[in-house]
This record gives sequence, structure tokens and C-alpha cells, in this order.
Amino acid sequence: MTITTVSPAKRAEIGFSRLRADRERLDRIDRYMRGEHDGPYTPRTASEEYKLLAKRAVSNWLPLLVKTPSQAMAVDGYRRSTDGADVPGLSEDAPAEWRVWQDQRMDSRQTPVHRAALTYGQSFVTVLPDAAGPARPVIRGVSPRLLYASYEDPAADALPLWALQVETVPDGEGVEARAWLYDSTHVHDLMVGGKRGPQLLASRPHGFTVCPVVRFAPDIDLEGRVTGVVEPMIPIQDRVNQTVFDLLVAQTFGSFKVRTISGMAPEFRRDPETGEILYDAQGRPQVIPIQADASRFLVAPDADTKFSQLDETPLAGFLDAIELATKHLAALSQTPPHYLLGSMVNLSAEALAAAEAALSRAVDEYKHAMGESWELVLFLCATVVGVEPDPRAEVLWKDAESRSLSQTVDALGKAVQMLQVPPRAMWSRIPGVTARDVEEWAQIQEADDPGLRMADRMASAVVTAPATTQSLAGSDGE
Repeated sequence: MTITTVSPAKRAEIGFSRLRADRERLDRIDRYMRGEHDGPYTPRTASEEYKLLAKRAVSNWLPLLVKTPSQAMAVDGYRRSTDGADVPGLSEDAPAEWRVWQDQRMDSRQTPVHRAALTYGQSFVTVLPDAAGPARPVIRGVSPRLLYASYEDPAADALPLWALQVETVPDGEGVEARAWLYDSTHVHDLMVGGKRGPQLLASRPHGFTVCPVVRFAPDIDLEGRVTGVVEPMIPIQDRVNQTVFDLLVAQTFGSFKVRTISGMAPEFRRDPETGEILYDAQGRPQVIPIQADASRFLVAPDADTKFSQLDETPLAGFLDAIELATKHLAALSQTPPHYLLGSMVNLSAEALAAAEAALSRAVDEYKHAMGESWELVLFLCATVVGVEPDPRAEVLWKDAESRSLSQTVDALGKAVQMLQVPPRAMWSRIPGVTARDVEEWAQIQEADDPGLRMADRMASAVVTAPATTQSLAGSDGE
């Protein structure tokens, strides 16, 4: 039986079973991202104080490992292969697919897609025609915990053969959930998870000849396996939590000096009338506590009594162990150490760039992988709106690298003066300048430059000249 003869219900059954099989691993990653970690080791006889310290020992570094690269990734423009310049924001000349991007508020909604891809190793985006208007595409990001995609070659295929998206993955057996199956021609509405198996409710064509589900996989190998940022860091995160727990225990129970007295019998409370020793509810004699502070002297009636003290437990070793584990997190995740340790002191622009070099390389790699996915999303959007898709179009990423503004402007000025680079080509390379800023500067320059205004008039004269000549020729013929 070939893949083309498999029914939607059978595909839904396969996809739902794969989601269930992978649920434990993905739920563990999600749990750690939300700070619900496995607790540190504690003895079986641990008291309530120990259990409270175990809860307080959780130091969740994992969200920072995801947010740091994702905050440096934002699609900020779009360039078709036939265009001579980048598309600046909401320009009137922007391609139809880029206007869809803006209409769908993807400037902000792209961030959850990036973070899910970095967290789990992959995320998905669906592109479907809007039910209210077929020429208007709807872009939606989907978590890999709720979508399974089947590929013929999971490492090389840009689009899946089919994909199953569920509303939720039920906890118990026999509990139904709504699902949508996407194939190369239709969207199938189903109910999955019930005792009767998947039930097909309805089917409707989506207008494509491919499955409209795009995968975002920033780290994928030649066997199609994906790896996120969080899962490899969980063992180190557990080590940090255990060390913090040991620190809290030592800090709570042994971080202070303990005074001791040997050779002196304790003094008991006595009844002021009878002089007899008083006992507590458990039948033990009530001991008068010794008041020891900076304003008191300790005096003993027996000459053999000795006063001493037990030193506190040093905490420096625990702090060093926490710092070492944090450095391991930074090195393995390519996160600058000063992001985690806060140890940046008077770093120059060059030193800061060197410290963030590993992060910049990782972000560049992620941009290459996910940029292709966003271009495929816009390709599908162009198909929906009815314009000719451009397979060689490119998305443009916002420049978020840390660079000195004065040094950058000085370098760009030298490129203009020494290398004869056009000044307008350098505007977009200024840190903090957006595509909309470049568009406004270009409009201001064109309005203030008489040479450009003359060139525009000459261009318009060339366009209208053939029509005028044809009109005169018609008059002579008559």
C-alpha cells in the first residue's frame, strides 16, 4: 500500500500515535521551561524545612538560553529577486505577500515561532486561505507538542507529505480531541483519541498542490533529527539546582558559629515556692537557656568548665560550584557568560563583540535555517493572494549585534569616501536604523535634491513622448 492510498483517518491515527509517543519528552522540556524541575536529592527522612529549601533551590536559567538568541532574530524586510531595493515596512510598492505579513501582525507573532523552534528543536507554521475571503491567507504558528508532520525525506524535504494538528493531546485513553489533517489538496476535520478511533467529520480543499505546513528547524541533522536548546542543558540545570540546594542547607543550618560549654551541668527551672524542678508536658525537666550575646559574660562556678565554639561551614565552595556549572551552561549553549553571571565590568566595544562572537555565529546559523522557512511561508502567501511567487525572494533580518555607533558610522563613512560606495547603500547598516527610517530618509533626500527632481521629470518626459508623437502622426495623416 503506497502513501497515496492511505485514508485521512489512517493518517490521523498514525500522527496521533506519534504525538503520544513524543509527548513525554516534549512535556518534560515544557515543564523545565516553566520552572517545574525535578527536585534535588533529599534524604527519605527529610523534614519540612528541607522540602521547603528544595523548592526554593530551583534556579531556572533555561528561558534565558532561549530568549537570548531569539531576541536577536527578527524578520524586518523582504526582497524579491526582481527588486533593486529592500522592501521598507509598509511601502506602497511592497509585494502582496509582504503586505500579508504586516496584516497578520507577524512582526510580533514571529517571536513565539522562533522560541518554540529553539526550545523544542522545531516548530510549525500553517498557511491557509481565510474562510471570510479566499484571497486572504491566514498565518498561524503551531507548537510541535500539537502537530506531527510526515516527510518522505525528513532531512531534505521543504514541505511534509501530510501533517496532523490536534487541539490538545488528552491525558487518558479514549478521550476525544478535535484534529485537522493537512495533505496536498485538502484540510480534513476529525475527532481523534476516542474508543472508535479517528472519525472524519468534513473535508475542504485548501487551494494548494502541497501540504501548507512549514517546519522551522534551526538544528537538524542528515537523518532528520532535531535538537533544541533546552533538552541538552537539563542535566546541567539539575546540577545547578542540586548545588543551590546544598548551599541553602549549609547556609540555613551551618553558616554561623556555634558556642559550646563542657564541664557544666545545666540549670533547671524550679518552683519558686517549693524549689522543686519543673517538668514539661513530655516529662522532661525545663532547662534555663543561657543568654549569650555581645553584652553578656559567660561565667561558670566550676573551674573545669570550658567554653569553645564550632566554626561555620564555608560557603565559598558552593558559590564556586554554582559559577562553574553556569559557565558550562554558557559554553554549551553559546550564550555569553556575562549574560548569566553579570560579571561585565567596563568592557570596550571590541571586547564586548569578542565575548558575543559565539552567540553571533549561533544566531547567524539559526537565521539561515529559519529564513528559508519564512521565505517558504511568504511563497505560500503569494499563491493565496494570486500573485506570481518568487522562489528566489529573501527575507531580511534586523541587525541586532552590539556595536559602537560612533565606530560603525566612522567605518561606513570611510567606505563611502575611500571605496566609493554609494552613501544610501550604507544607511541600512547603521545600528538601530529601521527600514522605515531608510524610506523616510530617501524621500527627504529626493525632495531636497534638485538633480533627482530633474531626473524624475526627464523620465516622465521619456514615458509620455511616444504617446505625443503618435498623436501628431495621426494628425498629419488626416
